[in-house]
Amino acid sequence: MLQNIKEKLNSLKLYGMAEGVEEQIRTPFAAELDFAERLSLLVQKEQMVRENRKLNVLLRRAQLRYPEASIEGLHSLTSRGLTKTTILEFAQNEWIRKRRNLIISGPTGVGKSWLACAFGIGACRDGISTMYFRLSRLLNDLGLARADGSYKKLLEKLSRIELLIIDDWGMSPLSDTNRRDILEIVEDRHNVHATIISTQYPVSEWHQLINDPTLADAICDRLVHNAYQLNLKGESMRKVLAKLN
Repeated sequence: MLQNIKEKLNSLKLYGMAEGVEEQIRTPFAAELDFAERLSLLVQKEQMVRENRKLNVLLRRAQLRYPEASIEGLHSLTSRGLTKTTILEFAQNEWIRKRRNLIISGPTGVGKSWLACAFGIGACRDGISTMYFRLSRLLNDLGLARADGSYKKLLEKLSRIELLIIDDWGMSPLSDTNRRDILEIVEDRHNVHATIISTQYPVSEWHQLINDPTLADAICDRLVHNAYQLNLKGESMRKVLAKLN
């Protein structure tokens, strides 16, 4: 009878409950539980399977640079100018729900991308849609989309992402088209969804990097004024790890 129930649950796409039935078949003491207890276990199993499935989908779509990143994996918080309290506050994702931005700056190798990805993973675990791009790749994708007629569709996709992570901000010169593409993205997201910017450059140098006073004002107005800022310090982790090896 239980095997027949399992098959029907699978046909109804209740895969977690079907797996739970299989577990109860294999577990002798399950027969000692009353109906409500066994049903509760099946419902819990279905919920867990669905949540795990959703998390896996969110993580796959996020395309994070460091899918293994974690807050715990960021070495020596104090030497990087961070405190555990600050990091834990951001890890609660309230700033994302408030549609604020986060700018993570600091020299190369101090863990900016890792921290951004760790926040991205935390957002996915909270059911928040997330997507990661290096700025150069994002601009290249927009250029290809403009060429094949899917530009508007890509912009709409970016506007719907609840947390957009843009890494390596300012690493290469921007063309006029690049600057206008960035403005389109930040305009669509301003006060609608959250964005993380990871960069080696302090905000004070962004006007020079953007290299167009009018567009720089417009971009910074939408990115910086409602943003939290984390400035990481310390030695490059690549050098630290090289010394350990």
